[in-house]
Amino acid sequence: MNFTALRKKSPLSVFVLSLFCCMGTFDAQPAALPQQAPSAAEMSKKETVASAFLRGIGFQEYQVRSAAEAMPEEKYSYRPAEGKFKNEKPQFGPAEVRTFAEQVKHVACANFAFAAELDGQKPPDGCDKGGPDPARTRKELLIYLRDSFAAIRKSLGAMDAKNMFDPIEGPYAGPNTRLGLATLVLWHAADHYGQMTLYLRENSIVPPSSRANSPPLSDKY
Repeated sequence: MNFTALRKKSPLSVFVLSLFCCMGTFDAQPAALPQQAPSAAEMSKKETVASAFLRGIGFQEYQVRSAAEAMPEEKYSYRPAEGKFKNEKPQFGPAEVRTFAEQVKHVACANFAFAAELDGQKPPDGCDKGGPDPARTRKELLIYLRDSFAAIRKSLGAMDAKNMFDPIEGPYAGPNTRLGLATLVLWHAADHYGQMTLYLRENSIVPPSSRANSPPLSDKY
């Protein structure tokens, strides 16, 4: 096309044509480029006590919930080493190694318990032995687990430099400070994820967080 001749005849036509050419060029590009993680220096400019803990619990939420989603319903009753650890410190939990379902329920109950303590409320009783929530099926447990992480994220998000040393009383990791309990929240989720991932491996399931293309979490079950 002779743009010189067209420009002399109708400058507006050249402008419109150029605009459509540019639009075509942009359409040929990827819809969205992957976001680059901020550097430590960039992160430090906006970091708060809450954002640091929310970042940590975000990693743990993905690992624990994706593991729970990856285990099929018929394997939720799976218990490693059946019958080999009876009566080993039963005061701290089941008389045997927990089933996969019991692992999920324990993490969920603990998250709600930690959130309650951080918020100055009464936590649920007996999380070491399953807790009071009636969740039992895979779907019920996945919902329970999802909601528990929402609760703990809200509580951690309320932390700041002024209240992080406030005293925390309660049966779960108390007496403590808000900061001390927050660190335990991350440790606890990671501790049980380490057990859950072994349950998956023993059933020939690769944990989602270890896969080349990790699937997103489900919002609804």
